[in-house]
Amino acid sequence: MTNHIVLFEPQIPANTGNIARTCAATNSPLHLIEPLGFSTDDKHLKRAGLDYWNDVNITYHKDLAAFLEFLEDRQLHLITKFANATYSEIDYTDDADHFFMFGKETTGLPEEFMRENSEKCLRIPMNDEHVRSLNLSNTVALVVYEALRQQAFPNLELAHHYEHDKLD
Repeated sequence: MTNHIVLFEPQIPANTGNIARTCAATNSPLHLIEPLGFSTDDKHLKRAGLDYWNDVNITYHKDLAAFLEFLEDRQLHLITKFANATYSEIDYTDDADHFFMFGKETTGLPEEFMRENSEKCLRIPMNDEHVRSLNLSNTVALVVYEALRQQAFPNLELAHHYEHDKLD
C-alpha cells in the first residue's frame, strides 16, 4: 500500500517544493498534472525542496485525462472544501494504493470533475466563514499523515535516538 500525492496544475513553486519535502519524508510518490504554473527549475521550488527533490518519485502527467488513464481503477480521493465526508472518516488500512488529489491554489479542482466524482470528495473541517482555504502544502501534510497514522506509519522511523541521547 502506497499513499500518492497528486497535484492538479499547481501554480506556486514554493508549495510544490514543500510538498516534495513531505513526499520525501513519507515515501509518497508525487504526481504533477500539467500544465504547471512554473518551471521545475524554478529557484523557489528548488529552495523549498532542494535537499529532497531527487529523493522523490515524481511522475508528470500531461493533463487530467492522462492521469486518469494512468490511475485506472485505483482509489482516488479528491480533497476539496466542497465535500460532505471528512478525510479522517475514511479507512486507509486496506492493501490498496491511495491517490490523494489536490487542486490548484487559486481555483481548486475542476467543478465538473468533482460533481462527476462526488463520492470520492473529502474535506478538512474548518471555519469557512473566515477562511477561504488552507495552504496547499499544509493540507497535503494533514491528509497524508492521517492515512499513515491509520496504517501505523509503515517504513517510517517512529523514534530517533542520538548517540549521546540523555533522554533514555
